[in-house]
Amino acid sequence: MLNFKLVLRIIGFLLIVEGVSMLLALLVALIYQGPDVVAFVQSILICFVTGSVILLITRKARPELGRREGFIVVTLVWVLFSFFGSLPYILSDSIPNLTDAFFETMSGFTTTGASVLDDIESMPSGILFWRSLTQWLGGMGIIVLSLAILPIFGIGGMQLFNAEVPGIVADKINPRIQETAKTLWLIYVLFTLAETLLLWIGGMTLFDAINHSFTTLATGGYSTKQASIAYWPSPYIQYVITFFMVLAGMNFSLSFLILTGRIKEAIRNEELRFYIYFIVGFTLILWGGLLLTTATGVEQAFRVAIFQVASIITTTGYATVDYMKWVPFLIFVLFAVFFFGGSTGSTGGGLKIMRVVLLLKNSYYELRRIMHPKAMIPVRFNGKPVSEQIVGNVLAFFMFYLAIFFISSILMLLVIPDFPAAMGAVATSMGNIGPGLGVFGPAASFSALHPAGKWFLSFLMMLGRLELFTVLVLFSPAFWKN
Repeated sequence: MLNFKLVLRIIGFLLIVEGVSMLLALLVALIYQGPDVVAFVQSILICFVTGSVILLITRKARPELGRREGFIVVTLVWVLFSFFGSLPYILSDSIPNLTDAFFETMSGFTTTGASVLDDIESMPSGILFWRSLTQWLGGMGIIVLSLAILPIFGIGGMQLFNAEVPGIVADKINPRIQETAKTLWLIYVLFTLAETLLLWIGGMTLFDAINHSFTTLATGGYSTKQASIAYWPSPYIQYVITFFMVLAGMNFSLSFLILTGRIKEAIRNEELRFYIYFIVGFTLILWGGLLLTTATGVEQAFRVAIFQVASIITTTGYATVDYMKWVPFLIFVLFAVFFFGGSTGSTGGGLKIMRVVLLLKNSYYELRRIMHPKAMIPVRFNGKPVSEQIVGNVLAFFMFYLAIFFISSILMLLVIPDFPAAMGAVATSMGNIGPGLGVFGPAASFSALHPAGKWFLSFLMMLGRLELFTVLVLFSPAFWKN
């Protein structure tokens, strides 16, 4: 029998955590004496009161967290966090419409980066900080954060971790899941501080540096400027952000190995090598294409190419140029990158590099099996054979991903009478990337999209962030049977 009381108790606790997070944005609003101070006070009180009431009425919940409860908690957290997280936008009149506010918040927590704002610079500082903070919190995962705190309820967090990060293999830095969560967050914070310092040295204001570090390490892409990173033409700033985007798209377990001096062990990781190969390969294609089709200089063309490839493959979504002005071939190449994603165990979205590599390997080995039907040719990864169950899981994920992408693209035509734009909107939402194609390219926003389209894309953002199965399993009748 489902333990709904415990599900509610965890939700109540996490709403209080969200209220505590808003205190940081309130502090920023007070420092800049913005008009959003009252809105944050009201939002914090609503989160605290709601969370406290839920904790009070569920105080006798059984401390037994199963796999089904884990799936429910994770999905509900993203929905409720986005609903309560939209309160500062609504109450401050920064985004007075619930649909737009929810879209912006869901885009934040899922680190998608798609925005409905057309004049970002006019937003109060507290609101801009909260907008970036939602991505920073969502990047590592609200649930991963809770893993270090859940023991106060007398329960473990592995079920939540598996639901939040349903990767192909479980890479635990430490044997205890709570220690793993703490280690991941420590690395995350250190990288954030390092990028903040480097961007500040490079000429950004401290406020801009903090915000962009939040959204870079989260591979989210929200900026404090409407022009995104194009606002700063500095090569130094763009290369620093490129470096940290690539870093954020790596498996954080590998970052831990590198930081502890086990560099050779990290380099031997096959997913990391293919991640670098894909970045270098697509960068060279775009670099050559820009040199042939534009008047851009050699260094600038390279900088634009590697920045945009890193931005899209890590699903960050920053932009230094409007790539919709490029020739169709280059736009198509960049669109292909939409479907790669970062590494497993990173803050990036998309298919994930490991799945892409396993799909390619399995296809190649299938050809060899046809030629040698009696030979046993297993798919190998990092020198070890991959079980048929994992290969089947990857194939199922890929088929679900493509099916949902095509069906959703067709459905989006009901509100977007432009197939490339509809397809781009779906791809960028499922991949948690941010900018799309056509009217939703990097120089535009989603403000003009029909409300129904915004709710649908919000659902796709959550679906992509939780890697499909976590959400889809809730629609199965068998899931709800005792």
